[in-house]
Amino acid sequence: MKKIKLGVSELSASRIGLGVMRMGTRSDLEAQKAVESAVGNGINFFESANIYGDGQSSSVFGRALKNANVARDSILIQSKGGIVRGDGFKRVDFSKANIIQSVEDELSRIGTDYLDVFVLHRPDVLVEPEEVAEAFNYLEKSGKVRYFGVSNQNSLDIELLKTAVQQPLIVNQLQFGIMHTGMIDQQIHVNMTDDAATMRDAELLAYSRIQHMTIQTWSPLQFGYFGGVFVDNPDFPELNAVLGRLADQYQTSKSAIAVAWILRHPANMQVIIGSMSEQHIQDMTDGDNVMLTRQDWYDIYMAAGNTLP
Repeated sequence: MKKIKLGVSELSASRIGLGVMRMGTRSDLEAQKAVESAVGNGINFFESANIYGDGQSSSVFGRALKNANVARDSILIQSKGGIVRGDGFKRVDFSKANIIQSVEDELSRIGTDYLDVFVLHRPDVLVEPEEVAEAFNYLEKSGKVRYFGVSNQNSLDIELLKTAVQQPLIVNQLQFGIMHTGMIDQQIHVNMTDDAATMRDAELLAYSRIQHMTIQTWSPLQFGYFGGVFVDNPDFPELNAVLGRLADQYQTSKSAIAVAWILRHPANMQVIIGSMSEQHIQDMTDGDNVMLTRQDWYDIYMAAGNTLP
């Protein structure tokens, strides 16, 4: 699989990574097979979060790495932290203490001494950048985290953090895919008055390219906010017809074409897939082998119900 540099770091990551959110509900053997399938298909990047399965996903993932005999220095591990959940409460907490605790808990669950990347999980409206900076400095100097990033944050959130944080923020994890194209819609409909022209992210796509931040796309095959998978979904006949035509043309699967659509964008995004199925992992990673034409890309975009002026 082709690799990219994450942001301005020296981390060489597979263009497709495996998110382990669903791993917490799998047996150790199923998790091991998912990891082996990912590695066998060229994935060297794995991603978790401290809230996935209330920590269980990371624990199962750690055992899967051990059972699959995956050498720690052969892969990159990223985790997210900042969201706090409990009985009857939920908050986002970017305090120094919570950031450090989130990392240390994940290290223990996964069974590793360090994270290659730690990501702040969604914005904390009560954020104090100086506290984030203190936490990042401690984690970097102690060798527990190599690089840092953010998730679901707009450009001004990031600029606010950078008033105090010294380390480069190398990634921003955002929902993006054929059926979640807001970042592109408003760019295409600039200076228009229709709904697609509404700017919801402060020009985040262009900002990320200018700042050399890697966009990591989550839920690439979902429609809406965890609304379901659009591939082979009868509610999206036109889209699936185009995906099917291109899958036949490129001798691959519809899922691979959906992934290739994201990878075709020149922002050099990284696709985070979440399937635990060996076959689905293989299908989606084959998207790395497909280079869609410009017309292919626009055909898919239009088949998803989007318009061009």
